Amino acid sequence: MFNDIGPLELVTLIVLAVLVFGPDKLPKFIQDVTRTIRKIREFSDNAKNDIRSELGPEFKDFEFEDLNPKAFLRKQLDNDELGLKDIRSTFDLKREMAELTDSVNGHDTAAALPGPAPTSAAASGGRVDMTKKPEAPKDERPPFDADAT
Repeated sequence: MFNDIGPLELVTLIVLAVLVFGPDKLPKFIQDVTRTIRKIREFSDNAKNDIRSELGPEFKDFEFEDLNPKAFLRKQLDNDELGLKDIRSTFDLKREMAELTDSVNGHDTAAALPGPAPTSAAASGGRVDMTKKPEAPKDERPPFDADAT
């Protein structure tokens, strides 16, 4: 509950509480706050138990923490009914990235891979320079678009 409060902030809160409530009333105030927190926890536990009993035996393993989307996803992905562990084990990210890098750089990796043969310059072993714009022939004029003017 108070995981992000540092020591300086805690000392400041204590000094502020002593100044506001006074040293005489502060212990009574702390008792009242802890009693209220206990009652709220007891009320929420009773409500959870009532909901579980009303849902019936089908939901005996229902946990309210599973309503948090992160916890729900983690629980469902750890469950192996979908076969995700098999998919994860067959997928090799390093190999996929190496193949992608080789194809971008123009290396011939198509001979080792099954599938259709590439028809680009990578299949002939040539490199394509993607940084240069293709030069238009100097004799030709660019096309004229009457609607653009």
